[in-house]
Amino acid sequence: MNKTIRQLIAAAALVLPAFGAFASSEGPALEKAPINIQDTESLQRGAQTFVNYCLSCHSASAMRYNRLTDIGLSEEQIKSNLMFATDKIGEQMNVAMDKKDAKAWFGATPPDLSVIARSRGADYLYGYLRGFYRDDTRPTGWNNLVFDKVGMPHILWQWQGEQVLKTEKNAEGHEEHSLQLVKAGTLTKLENGKANTAEFDKRMADLTNFLVYMAEPAQVKRQQIGYVVLMYLFLLLLPFAYFLKKAYWKEIH
Repeated sequence: MNKTIRQLIAAAALVLPAFGAFASSEGPALEKAPINIQDTESLQRGAQTFVNYCLSCHSASAMRYNRLTDIGLSEEQIKSNLMFATDKIGEQMNVAMDKKDAKAWFGATPPDLSVIARSRGADYLYGYLRGFYRDDTRPTGWNNLVFDKVGMPHILWQWQGEQVLKTEKNAEGHEEHSLQLVKAGTLTKLENGKANTAEFDKRMADLTNFLVYMAEPAQVKRQQIGYVVLMYLFLLLLPFAYFLKKAYWKEIH
């Protein structure tokens, strides 16, 4: 038995370093996305960015325009500012682009983004939206640190500017990739050689926030109801707790 245990430990010692090296080569570390689906202003800004820039190629067929009232928008605001492909507020958020044309232009049909936040995760989307860099070997002239050899062009490059990929070796001899801003956009700045991307990062956080909301619109109301229920239970149980305490200490004294 002891011999078997020693063999298992020795095998684990050989496998774990290799597994660690494999895991580290899977991709860059993802920054935590600042998600807050109770922030209606962030959701509204994200919805505006999504409709103006993403909905040109990507559908959100599981989402209807009238659900945007959940994030504090009136039907009039939705019709005036966010509905460009239809005039019915109950319609799905479908793209006007033909799927065959999209496949011919991009090599593949752009995916539906209704539940992309559930399949990919908020941290992945936040990193992807900020991870584009110039790559002359790609047909579009762009690549992505999170999604290598991506087929999608960087549609927000005017906001972000241009980044380049930097590759360095760490102390263990493994390659580490990072991005460097070399040309500022309308929402980024280069100050004394240092990049200030706070405004662009905020916009991408808003867009990610909206994608997380869109993947499950009911979660906003569900959380709001949950807070109310917890408060109700607290107020309901507080008198019982008080009288129980009073009776308990009465016996002691």
